[in-house]
Amino acid sequence: MNPKKVDKMATSVLYIISGIIVVILASLLLYILVRGVPHISWHFLTSPSKAYEVGGGIGIQLFNSIFLLVITMIISFPLSLGAGIYLSEYANQKSWVTNLVRTSIEILSSLPSVVVGLFGFLIFVVQFGYGFSIISGALALTVFNLPLMTRNVEESLKAVHHTQREGGLALGLSRWETVLHVIVPEALPGIVTGVVLSSGRIFGEAAALIYTAGQSAPALDWSNWNPMSVSSPISIFRQAETLAVHIWKVNGEGTVPDGAAVSAGASAVLIIFVLLFNFGARFIGKKNHSKLTAS
Repeated sequence: MNPKKVDKMATSVLYIISGIIVVILASLLLYILVRGVPHISWHFLTSPSKAYEVGGGIGIQLFNSIFLLVITMIISFPLSLGAGIYLSEYANQKSWVTNLVRTSIEILSSLPSVVVGLFGFLIFVVQFGYGFSIISGALALTVFNLPLMTRNVEESLKAVHHTQREGGLALGLSRWETVLHVIVPEALPGIVTGVVLSSGRIFGEAAALIYTAGQSAPALDWSNWNPMSVSSPISIFRQAETLAVHIWKVNGEGTVPDGAAVSAGASAVLIIFVLLFNFGARFIGKKNHSKLTAS
């Protein structure tokens, strides 16, 4: 067969496959948004949920999701950054220690979120005695998120051209100063993009949090800023039902009279936030790239 015809056929098949994937994704998103957006209002976004009455909202669950995301990133980002810098800049690529670290990262990245949740339940909830709390959920999500962020930091650092390292060393900088002041700033767009994408992944996680952060959203006292009080919004030792867990609970228990509307609205809010994270990652990445490259 004519090579040009074969190339056209292969290209057409790839376009068709890509089109099918886009159509499926767009259909799912449109279905969720069309069903849920009409139920979204300011009252819905700010009022607490109700178990047996009509008119409940997702205010506490939405706040819990954002607060849990912040705590998780505070824990996981420094660890991921340190591990990525070690693997990219300091590790002997042929050493058994490096191979062990890479193997551990690959194993962690392949674990289902339910398994991570059960691990978090046994270790953080039971053994450490944190109970169902934000800190237990954040630590479990750190285990869940660490491989992805570490690999992202490592690849972003490796993408920096070797002449940047040589230039820093030639100017008299130490290896650590070169990494800190030359390599990391150059790799910052890729790192920030990975962090934002990881945030979207964390925000939509449910399975790992059912066993760690809990399935209830106690009322919060917004005038109480004591971090050790379980009624304080900033306490990391209180139970925190997140938005994704709330969707699962509403659909699973069915005790809310308007459960279908609450579930549809909460699902639409969750999808909108995840889309904002993804589009935000692309925007921040392009902005940082154009700023650093002057293009």
